[in-house]
Amino acid sequence: MTDDDDRARMVGINHVALSVGDAEEAREFYGTIFDFEVRGRTDSAVFLDVGDQFLALTEDDDAGRTTDDHRHFGLVVDDTDVVERRLEAEGVERIATAGLDFRDPWGNRIQVVQYDEVQFTKADHVLDGMGLELDKSDSARAELAQKGMAPE
Repeated sequence: MTDDDDRARMVGINHVALSVGDAEEAREFYGTIFDFEVRGRTDSAVFLDVGDQFLALTEDDDAGRTTDDHRHFGLVVDDTDVVERRLEAEGVERIATAGLDFRDPWGNRIQVVQYDEVQFTKADHVLDGMGLELDKSDSARAELAQKGMAPE
């Protein structure tokens, strides 16, 4: 890192793009587990709405050829118990971790966390637009407070 102040601040993640073998099959797979609206489509991609962010599922002939135990993304949900039940009902094998991790059919690793247990916070107007009323646990509030970011 440099001491120079002429650097942009990272503010958030607009989207995550995952390689899949077939965009429509991927939409169907994710649709068996999660509730979402499709934000858009192209001939080779589908974009799943996550409020003010999105998940891009893009076709790639090499999808699933390589995986590892570390690359993943954390997906925040309102209720991890529901996800756990859906994974079981769909026969999706979980990865043996202390959390709720699984791979999609193309080997993408997804770590699912519950909104109230993590620092990640949606603005109230975004939650309202998503039709959600969510709060934070005491531990998540404490983590945010340490950074001067606790919700009021």
